[in-house]
Amino acid sequence: MRRVVITGMGTINPIAKNIIEFEESLKNMKIGIDRISNFNPEKLPVQIAGEVRDFKPEEYIDRKLSKRIDRYTQFALVAAKEAIENSGINFEGLEKRVAVIFASGMGGYLTIKEQDEVLREKGPSRVSPFMIPMLLANMASGVISIIYGLKGPNFTPVSACASSVHAIAIGTMLIRHGYADVAIVGGSEATIAPLPIAGFASMRALSTRNDTPKEASRPFDVDRDGFVMAEGAGALVLELDEIAKNRNANIYAEVKGFGMNDDAYHFSAPDPEAKGSIDVMKMALDDSKLTPDDIDLISCHATSTPVGDELEAKAILNVFRGKNVLVNSTKSLTGHLLGAAGAVETIAAIIEMNKNFVHGMPNLNKPDEFASKLNLVKETREVKIDNFVKNSFGFGGHNASLVIGRYE
Repeated sequence: MRRVVITGMGTINPIAKNIIEFEESLKNMKIGIDRISNFNPEKLPVQIAGEVRDFKPEEYIDRKLSKRIDRYTQFALVAAKEAIENSGINFEGLEKRVAVIFASGMGGYLTIKEQDEVLREKGPSRVSPFMIPMLLANMASGVISIIYGLKGPNFTPVSACASSVHAIAIGTMLIRHGYADVAIVGGSEATIAPLPIAGFASMRALSTRNDTPKEASRPFDVDRDGFVMAEGAGALVLELDEIAKNRNANIYAEVKGFGMNDDAYHFSAPDPEAKGSIDVMKMALDDSKLTPDDIDLISCHATSTPVGDELEAKAILNVFRGKNVLVNSTKSLTGHLLGAAGAVETIAAIIEMNKNFVHGMPNLNKPDEFASKLNLVKETREVKIDNFVKNSFGFGGHNASLVIGRYE
């Protein structure tokens, strides 16, 4: 089977605007959650989020273009540009063999909000002619291809919070089976606005620690009360290993396996027996030809919701019985980037695998009953990681897992 390697990474998120900053923030367990600054949240029950602060798109993107794309597409371009430059790849002669699979959970929601206000206040004639392409969830994927002239498979998985891990899995699949030789994959999200926050709050999905935002995201902790919305993007360059080796590329990691399934249980609640979560990790391990004993770290989905974290802990205990595998969640630092979360968290784990450390979870004061049986990482520690599992789960019962490891 054709092997797929990772040669480039890029991100913009609440704790970093590039991968160099990201490494330092992970080591230092920087928390990017605070009171919302982009609008006045005082009438909302939840007033905190993980924002990308002081973001000026014109510093990264052509000013004219930046005004014609939604914030989520701006983030996607920033991350993709860094990943492509980081990989050192030249697309000349490869254009038709490069896929772009870039995910989003909600697409250009901020454009919908803004243009609805224009319609109400100024009338239909003032609605932007760019509104429709700006709001489409697939537009980030399309714009990346347009800018770089990439003519291979191009589309957008939309599977809520599993979206960008699905993007990585699909990009891997396309290269493995010969439909592409290179894939730009990842996810982007920008939905911090009153209505989405009110909607999640009505579901009682969000933390209400408005007075202590730095303590709000606390995966696996007994006092967790919900997740914290966040925004940003993560992008990776996947390549056929032969192409990467022939151009002497720096290979960060290999995508060794993936699994994808569905709980088929409920709109938003996970299967109470965690069958889907258990099976999807087993599928990824089987695909990788590795065993639980080969896995050193699980980068969890763990959003800081009472039910979700408990069931993921149960699933890990089921699959990794007797294995002292390290367990952490990047959402303890960044909050939950929804459709972009999986890609950003995958990048975090790859950085750590290459730099021989694993970040801690600063708000983990007292693990709950099931989490206490796991080898949870409370403080950043130096450790060698050869292979890790990355989990992502989404509303609709979507489950996705990756096995990523050192390339040998």
